[in-house]
Amino acid sequence: MIKQILNSIIKGWITEYKFDTKRRWRFDFSNKKLKLAIEIEGGVWNRGRHIRGKGFIADCEKYNQAQLLGWKVLRYTPQQLNLMVDDLTKYLEGIK
Repeated sequence: MIKQILNSIIKGWITEYKFDTKRRWRFDFSNKKLKLAIEIEGGVWNRGRHIRGKGFIADCEKYNQAQLLGWKVLRYTPQQLNLMVDDLTKYLEGIK
């Protein structure tokens, strides 16, 4: 469903793109032409992997490497998906 929403705004979104050749890191959703990634951070209310120490540290490393490789990463919880559409629209307007 999320991929369909993203593709309705701009085409070219793929899921589980491996963005680093040395690590097994993947983006939830990415658009290689825009070099833009979207990550959905689950488990924020039930102590999921993304908010526990080891997972949080690993995510910091992943997102920093993505930035160093020239990617822009937008992060959302499932409750923030409405913001994703607004943010993507603003981003696209800014690069025209």
